[in-house]
Amino acid sequence: MSERKGKVQTRVKPKVERGEIVPTRPSDILSEVDKMFNELRKGIESIISPIRTGWPRLGLPRFELPEVREPCLDLVDAGREYRVCAEVPGIPKEKIEVTVTPRAVEISGEAKTEVKEEGEGYIHQERGYSRVYRSLTLPEEVLPEKAEATLNNGLLEIKIPKKSPTEVKKHKIPVK
Repeated sequence: MSERKGKVQTRVKPKVERGEIVPTRPSDILSEVDKMFNELRKGIESIISPIRTGWPRLGLPRFELPEVREPCLDLVDAGREYRVCAEVPGIPKEKIEVTVTPRAVEISGEAKTEVKEEGEGYIHQERGYSRVYRSLTLPEEVLPEKAEATLNNGLLEIKIPKKSPTEVKKHKIPVK
């Protein structure tokens, strides 16, 4: 027993072979997790850094596509024809293009607005641009050459006769 008093005991880390499980302290695990998060943070910062400072200018013009909106629409089977109603507010009929094929309908249009007011002590100027595009596959063949389209208060209605009309059966059901 007297021999132990004078010696200082030190822990020697055992030599670890690859793939061997070694007992570690919780603080060692947490420090490894901290290292991984720091590496992840540095990687994300290296990606975001150019965005914050601004991408280098290459001298090429930037082309941005205008936002294209999909108009809401209804498809109604009226027996002898299909009726398609699409919401296209603010777009004049001269700027709407409707294409009908034997199995589909395609609607596209654009509107440009410009407001410029000048008065005593103020100038007001606004510009706007909007595009719509929507295509719809029809359940059965139609006669595209006999289709008609009308625009009324921002609602586009397209009537497309069917190749072979179907009978629309109505059944009254009681409401419980």
